[in-house]
Amino acid sequence: MATTILGNTGIEVTPIGFGTWAWGDSLFWGYGKDYGEMELRQAFQAAVDRGITFLDTAEVYGLGKSEELIGKFVKETHATTQIATKYMPLPWRFRKEDVADAVTNSLKRLKMPSIDLYQVHFPAPSFLSQEGLMDALADEVEQGRIKAVGVSNYSAQQLREAHRLLARRGVPLAVNQMRYSLITREIETNGVLAAARELNVTILAYSPLAQGLLTGKYTASNPPTGARSLDKRFQTAGLQKLQPVLTKLTELGDKYSKTPAQVALNWLMCQPGVIPIPGIKTATQVEQNAGAVGWELSAEEVMELRYLG
Repeated sequence: MATTILGNTGIEVTPIGFGTWAWGDSLFWGYGKDYGEMELRQAFQAAVDRGITFLDTAEVYGLGKSEELIGKFVKETHATTQIATKYMPLPWRFRKEDVADAVTNSLKRLKMPSIDLYQVHFPAPSFLSQEGLMDALADEVEQGRIKAVGVSNYSAQQLREAHRLLARRGVPLAVNQMRYSLITREIETNGVLAAARELNVTILAYSPLAQGLLTGKYTASNPPTGARSLDKRFQTAGLQKLQPVLTKLTELGDKYSKTPAQVALNWLMCQPGVIPIPGIKTATQVEQNAGAVGWELSAEEVMELRYLG
């Protein structure tokens, strides 16, 4: 599979990655009830078999369980992977040593000597300044315990500041992980995407299928149940408004023998410097998402979807 580079780091990853928020999370996703370790192991193996080896996790996913499962599966299969995880800047983590301790704990759970990409989960207020946080992360790069630094949910101004602080230490800012999809495009108008491209910071696009809206599974006559039914986008008016987009995704899917979801993911991969990271729980989802790779929408089709979205 072709690879792409994370920012200015030289680290090669696959053009699509997979998110693992649901791995071990029983509170929100129902781990242990609707699915379990067996399904996740099969999903991991399916990803490796398809050559997709870039996985995104966080220390808070499943309260560490997600990292533990990834470490276990990598060790079992001896697979070569690129692992991204995240640090939560909680208010009581006010020392640089707290960052070092968090890296140590993630390394233990992942059973790895180093982490390919270590990201700040949110730009949360903290007694540890941004300067102190970025210095602590640069220390970890110099020690070889993390290979690259990223951020998540950072505004354009916060992104520029993180980039500046790391550059003082000779460390490039690799990524900004943001919500981004064909119908969730705030980063195109709030300056984040422009700043990322100017600074050569990769955008990791989470929720690239808008929580399933772009799969074509849900329509006004077939709305979702559960928590998503409370979201206006999933209610009748929202689904009716989305119909022209879904119709075009289906039309292009028919042309390329792809599903609407695969077309939506491919649209993101056609955006310079963007890597989608859809969440997965099953091997079937892996196979579905992997079908977005290995082909490309035309420039005209990309533009047509842009105007519809």
